[in-house]
Amino acid sequence: MIKALEKSLGVVTTACREVGIARKTHYEWYNEDAEYKKAVDDLLDVALDFAESMLHKQIQEKDTTATIFFLKCKGKKRGYIERSEMDLNVKELPKLPDIIIK
Repeated sequence: MIKALEKSLGVVTTACREVGIARKTHYEWYNEDAEYKKAVDDLLDVALDFAESMLHKQIQEKDTTATIFFLKCKGKKRGYIERSEMDLNVKELPKLPDIIIK
């Protein structure tokens, strides 16, 4: 199952089909077997590494969207961030109408 998960980049349904087990079985193993859980969790890094390598490839191919995405995620310390700014310096509160409760 671990090899099938690695091949499918962590897609549980695909891996379960390949080895012929139910998804429920995988999750039972995951929740009950610490060694299996660690192996599955380690595979998540493999999938993330693959996705990052594809992003870097798109950046090398001058994909503007990929470049912007990368800068928004990894370049925040350098000012590559979108945010809304609100001025919370209120000099005078608006006058509220008088309410009479009877």
